[in-house]
Amino acid sequence: MPIQKTERIWHNGKLIPWDNATIHVMSHVVHYGSSVFEGIRCYELPAGPAIFRATEHIQRLVDSAKVYRMELPFTRDEIVKAMLETVAHNGVWPCYVRPVVLRGYGDAGVSALNNPIEVYIVNYPWGKYLGHESDACDVCVSSWTRLAPNTLPAMAKAGANYMNSQLIKMEAIANGYVEGIALDANGFVSEGSGENLFLVHRDRVITAPLGNSVLPGITRDSILQIAHDLNIPVVEQMIPREMLYIADEAFFTGTAAEVTPIRSVDRIKVGNGVVGPVTRALQKEFYAIVRGEKADRHGWLTPVPVRSKQPVGV
Repeated sequence: MPIQKTERIWHNGKLIPWDNATIHVMSHVVHYGSSVFEGIRCYELPAGPAIFRATEHIQRLVDSAKVYRMELPFTRDEIVKAMLETVAHNGVWPCYVRPVVLRGYGDAGVSALNNPIEVYIVNYPWGKYLGHESDACDVCVSSWTRLAPNTLPAMAKAGANYMNSQLIKMEAIANGYVEGIALDANGFVSEGSGENLFLVHRDRVITAPLGNSVLPGITRDSILQIAHDLNIPVVEQMIPREMLYIADEAFFTGTAAEVTPIRSVDRIKVGNGVVGPVTRALQKEFYAIVRGEKADRHGWLTPVPVRSKQPVGV
């Protein structure tokens, strides 16, 4: 969906006009994909806007930067505070929040150690990614394999990794699906192009472990916790491809996807081809928490100190 601009973007400690948030074409990130980033949702609750698992998201950003030897000029807590400041100033919520750390203009060449580290935070409205929460989606197994171990680090949320995701996503769309599921280098189920994957088989929730080239998703972790709260058995195990076809239920999780049921894989119905009871229970509990309909028992929501809500497209 088209990006809807807001008033200000946070850059290296200052809120600057949206249209001024530009980089040089010779910035290192343009040529070598040297960025790490996060995708975070800010929800509208009865008491006001709140960012979902802000600290956990920014800790992952810090971890991703460390993997790529990027010395952050701000602490985790300073970046969390900056996110709150950005959302509050722009007065736009619910919204998507995108912190991004990149290597900017400096030396030419692959080595990036002398290039400046730039930190930006953007927020903007963004709706559902894979359809309405009551909808289930049709997906395929991609011909593209997920990142092999010891090539690009799958535990880092890096811009370069998403070139692989683009191939998976574009192929799926070209073939009439909304999303693709990637296998890992050994042929076991990994994840979607931008989502973690869960299956339900014989009343157990199953998801691949991080060793199967899986991003440590924040929503993934939240669903694991909610399943525990609801006394639903969960197993993290290697998943053979054929398990996708005999699962009783399947669903994606992610900041963009939230909790999205899967109706079919490679045009084979998942279960009866409708949203199953376990998926529905987990989805219902997740949305009840992020919408403020149930108590935030895990402390996942960080309130935004707001002024007033602004129209989009300023």
